Amino acid sequence: MSTRGYPHVVIIEEGMREGMQIESADISVDAKIELLDSLSRTGLSTIVACSFVSPKWTPQMACADELMQRFTPAPGVRYTALALNDQGRERAGRFMPPLVESVEFPRTLVHLCDVFVRRNTNRSQQDEIDQWPATIERAKAAGYTTAGIAINAAWGSNWLGLFDQDYRMELLTRQYDMWNDAGVSIDRVWLGDPMAWNMPDAVGEQLRAIKERWPAIRTFHLHLHDARGTALLSAYEALRVLDPEDTLIIDSSIGGMGGCPYGGHGRMTRMIPTEDLVNLLHELGIETGIDLAKLIDSALLAEKVVGHSLWGHVSKAGPRPRQTQDLFPMDLPFIETKEQAQHFRMGPSAYVGARSPWAAPISSPARDQLDADQVDLANEN
Repeated sequence: MSTRGYPHVVIIEEGMREGMQIESADISVDAKIELLDSLSRTGLSTIVACSFVSPKWTPQMACADELMQRFTPAPGVRYTALALNDQGRERAGRFMPPLVESVEFPRTLVHLCDVFVRRNTNRSQQDEIDQWPATIERAKAAGYTTAGIAINAAWGSNWLGLFDQDYRMELLTRQYDMWNDAGVSIDRVWLGDPMAWNMPDAVGEQLRAIKERWPAIRTFHLHLHDARGTALLSAYEALRVLDPEDTLIIDSSIGGMGGCPYGGHGRMTRMIPTEDLVNLLHELGIETGIDLAKLIDSALLAEKVVGHSLWGHVSKAGPRPRQTQDLFPMDLPFIETKEQAQHFRMGPSAYVGARSPWAAPISSPARDQLDADQVDLANEN
């Protein structure tokens, strides 16, 4: 649901695909299954479970078939997978169900950065454009009457620099017109940013331009990377720009892990941490159906699985206390370490032995009143 004038929001969890593809190839299948099953229990509605790609170039995904055979699908969760060619699509098809087609299907796509697509898929921008007619014909033959248009590396490239809105609109328009000439309506758009060139103002301006030119487009899908720390800001700007009648799909990743080896940032490419995104949405009054506490557990499990600290914030410091009983103890000792800060979920066991300068327990009339009000409210209920 959406409130306060915000669009309807759908989160797509990318940790098992976008995240794992840049982490160690030595992570065991058992560990990946544990994380995927953990994510499945959080209330996430859509999880990208893996990629069916060449293990020669992406050895992290060599276990995709075994992962699909052994994990435990949760009722109500859509599981999708990335497949970049016919061979990959054939492999993915063997696991439908539990896999389903991605929400973008069918769509045409082009990268604004010819260098990135050559590095990433050994194809050119023109190769992608040349594929559009076949994509459209397949969609029509399958009976689709609506489709999506998509651009990747939408705002800039580490090799070619900044891209302007005219260039983005030109390549979106060419796709739109081709679908339209084939009698297929466009009702959604996908905007990707693999090298983290997004800025809130540019994202907002682009969404406004699309809405103005094509009012029938009501679904906007953002895949934003966070190498430069702007992705969550850009997502928030999208929330402000879009209308309650719109749907905003946001890709995020548990702990913020993500990236590919072809973009120049490696693991530092990062994504919006799912737990931080969910926390923001909840604070804005946008319900997600996701259990944030369970999501934080998954984020901490993800750190254990990959063997290093990840990039999320709310998993480290906790959400803002929403209930009086969740407020911090007034005589809390010195909290100095990441481990001690986990008291928001673990209680006093997180800071056993921490230094405390308080000669006597701290008291406050303001806090006493809050506690009394909480008791009165409990008695009334």
